[in-house]
Amino acid sequence: MGRLARCAVILALPLALAACFGSDGDRPTLLGGTQAGGPQPFPDNFRGNTLALMRSYLNNPVGVRDASMADPVQREVGGRQFYVSCLHFTPRETDGSYKGMRERAVIFVNGRSDRVVDRTSELCAGAVYAPFPELEKMTR
Repeated sequence: MGRLARCAVILALPLALAACFGSDGDRPTLLGGTQAGGPQPFPDNFRGNTLALMRSYLNNPVGVRDASMADPVQREVGGRQFYVSCLHFTPRETDGSYKGMRERAVIFVNGRSDRVVDRTSELCAGAVYAPFPELEKMTR
């Protein structure tokens, strides 16, 4: 490889790496970035997306009891508006017992479930819950 070609490769490498580690495009984040050019879309398949997220969130998704879910509403998270749905459920512990009821919030980004939040006092204030039997029927 000639000297000129070697210099070209060395100069092009940082540009290639910058492209790999650049932004996620239009996908908004909770900590920074844009909101995909406007308001967030309503998560049409919020029940199915929530089930998929909870299957990976819970250590043991089998045996969940007393599950209920509130329809998504817009809430401010990190200074931006996102759809948030709140959950109540009692998961089975690792020893097979059941302890107290848990409340979690699912945040939707671009119409899909993105993350589960443990601190829900502000996000779930005034939420109206309805039974969510699909969460109780989860398997591994």
